[in-house]
Amino acid sequence: MGGAGTERADVAQGAEGADVAEGTDVAEGTDAADSTDAAEGTDVATARTLTFVVGTGRCGSTALSRVLRLHPDVLSVSELIASVEPGALPEQPLTGKEFWQLLSTGRPFADRMVREGTPLPEHLYPGVPGGRFSAAGGGIPALCLTTLPHLTDDPDALYDALEPVLAARDRTPVAEHYRALFDELARWAGGRSAVVERSGFSLGYVPRLRAAFPEARFVHLHRYGPDCALSMSRHAGFRLLRTAAQAEAGSPEQELAVRLGELTADDSFDLRGVLERPVPVERFGELWSGMVADGMERLAKVPRALLASLSYEDLLDAPERELTALARHIGVEPRTDWLRAAAGLLDGARRGAAEALPADELARLRESCTPGMRALGREGHGDRREGHGDRRDRHDGPDGQ
Repeated sequence: MGGAGTERADVAQGAEGADVAEGTDVAEGTDAADSTDAAEGTDVATARTLTFVVGTGRCGSTALSRVLRLHPDVLSVSELIASVEPGALPEQPLTGKEFWQLLSTGRPFADRMVREGTPLPEHLYPGVPGGRFSAAGGGIPALCLTTLPHLTDDPDALYDALEPVLAARDRTPVAEHYRALFDELARWAGGRSAVVERSGFSLGYVPRLRAAFPEARFVHLHRYGPDCALSMSRHAGFRLLRTAAQAEAGSPEQELAVRLGELTADDSFDLRGVLERPVPVERFGELWSGMVADGMERLAKVPRALLASLSYEDLLDAPERELTALARHIGVEPRTDWLRAAAGLLDGARRGAAEALPADELARLRESCTPGMRALGREGHGDRREGHGDRRDRHDGPDGQ
């Protein structure tokens, strides 16, 4: 498949032959790129590494996708699994046509948000000039919501180029179809050697991702609880998730997407009323804590060699050090040109927002986040990781988190 549209990682294209960053404090612990063999750390068919960045959402993961997009060896796949949910990873094998239907079908939740004039900020397609799909005219394909516009200014052309290739495939487990999609996108982008898929609200996907892609590496991106929860409270999707969680108490995370689809597909559902309804910020702290605690249990089952942990605050404070370690974990070189460009994308002003809350509200928020902070090993250390100086904390799996 030829190059379709305008690839966005232009900053990386003129950097062939750049030296690896020197003098950086590379994280200690297992280097997945060196320690895992082809069956454990790479896609055997293509020798292309596959990594999933997982987290609660509102933890800096969208910024990380933009950073990864700059690297000339990385295919940055943004919000693919989250966009295709529910049903992104069916257990039964699919034909190519069935897989393409999964990718090309609109999601009621996303379409309703667009129609109401409140599209989620991570859904990029509504802002594409001249895009032929619309929420009011049949729906926006799941693949087009974020994944393709993240890569190109002409997502429709790339979508059209992918369809005949993927729809013609034989019946096979869904993971093989996703690998074929990654292969096509990597070739289109000029031959990327590492695939990194990043979806918000993805900690609940870990067991299913492990089952479908046993070779995959994982990065757990996490953020200081009160800041993350406050950001959730201002995000339309998480305000609806809070409603769905209350409506169906005890639901696993992946079932909330089904509940959201049911709510928003019903035109009688008062979407704006829910979005405008005051909700105490500590309710989002409770949501965050529950997601983190459950997520840490799931991550504990991922082999240490395949798991890295990354604090958003560490990324802001020491981008060169943290991105060097991240690059080695996903199997690419930490190029000096990439590190320099990436640092310019990271906005340190986005931290510490919770500190501006009234004292009583901040106290309640901190208390609601305490279980999650404890699960992360960050209790009592504010929005920094002081006191967690062992480098294995950050990059060597859940035992040190």
